Amino acid sequence: MLYAILCDDTPGSLESRRRLRPAHVERLRVLQREGRLITAGPLPAIDAEDPGPAGFTGNLIVAEFESQEAALAWAEADPFRQGGIYGHVTVRPYKKVFPE
Repeated sequence: MLYAILCDDTPGSLESRRRLRPAHVERLRVLQREGRLITAGPLPAIDAEDPGPAGFTGNLIVAEFESQEAALAWAEADPFRQGGIYGHVTVRPYKKVFPE
């Protein structure tokens, strides 16, 4: 089943986010290679493609997992969570309707 993983950044975590990004992206690439990643990306803090020093407020990831517990365990093991960037993580079942 698909799960939406919504991660909220802790305030002032932009530098840590930049430092840990390669490890975070590599985990997403594994999901992509396995054909399980639907979409993933950061949530800019301002209405701009590149928010600059304003940074980000979190991430949204939609991917396939065996269960909600497996999706949460995957999110909890992410370098951004382990490194204190994600202050809160929400995992919810997701039903993809569009695009068909």
